[in-house]
Amino acid sequence: NGTSVEEFILLGFPGTWQFRVCFVVIFALMYTLTVIGNASIIVLVWRSSNLHTPMYFFLCNLSFLEIWYTTGVVPKAIGVMLGTSQTISFSVCILQLFFLLSLGSTECFLLSVMAYDRYLAICYPLRYSSLMSSVLSVRLALSSWLGGFLAISLLAFLTSRLSFCGPDVINHFLCDIDSCLALSCSDTWPVELATFLISLIVVVASCVATLVSYMYIISSILRIQSAHGRKKAFSTCSAHLSVVTIWYGSTMFLYVKPSAQNSLDLNKIVNTFNTMVTPLLNPFIYTLRNKEVKLALGRAFQKRRS
Repeated sequence: NGTSVEEFILLGFPGTWQFRVCFVVIFALMYTLTVIGNASIIVLVWRSSNLHTPMYFFLCNLSFLEIWYTTGVVPKAIGVMLGTSQTISFSVCILQLFFLLSLGSTECFLLSVMAYDRYLAICYPLRYSSLMSSVLSVRLALSSWLGGFLAISLLAFLTSRLSFCGPDVINHFLCDIDSCLALSCSDTWPVELATFLISLIVVVASCVATLVSYMYIISSILRIQSAHGRKKAFSTCSAHLSVVTIWYGSTMFLYVKPSAQNSLDLNKIVNTFNTMVTPLLNPFIYTLRNKEVKLALGRAFQKRRS
């Protein structure tokens, strides 16, 4: 590539040493809870035969993704704030950018697939088992992973071709597309256009697919006669709807915009929410708002006591 800068310096969050140590403690605690929470969901689904359904298969994929998504951010961010690992090579920077954006794209696709799964379960309950077979669920999950990584390949390649003549300081705790564009001394318009178009395809298209599924779901729920039946039907998708709202709200703010070089400080805050808070909330949302998961947890604790 045409770069003359071999490594970048990550600033992280500015402030006193005590302020940064507080951030390190918070990040480390959030990371530990995220890994434990998402890993617990995977183990729980794997060990509970009543949870061997497409819905929980997709949830395991989401939990597995969240573990790697936050792992790609937090360890390096802690090193940056402690001052022990503030530099990052150009190649590793592009690799982190590719890794995080690919996982983020995969999450968009997975959430839309989970919405489609809930659509089939609520709108076609008698035919659900035949419509959402195990083979189809594996294909949908695999397509989400492949689609997420392939969608970002072109963007990562274009970013790697940018020229960086200096400065080499990134006002962030990770390498993201906005920071790279802000530092580049070459024409960034092709990368900005690619970012915008890929965001439309990945984020907006998957969001529209999710919204369409929920339009049919809500319409079907409203046709249910009994209040108990409506409540039961809505409870099967309420956790997923909460996760979708949190994820798409922050993701659209970060990536679906004509120019990617504005509000870098605000992007840093939203990135913190997107890469650390959201992966932490997901297991708790699915646990607290899902009766089947709570029952499986109760049985697991009873077995351990006995």
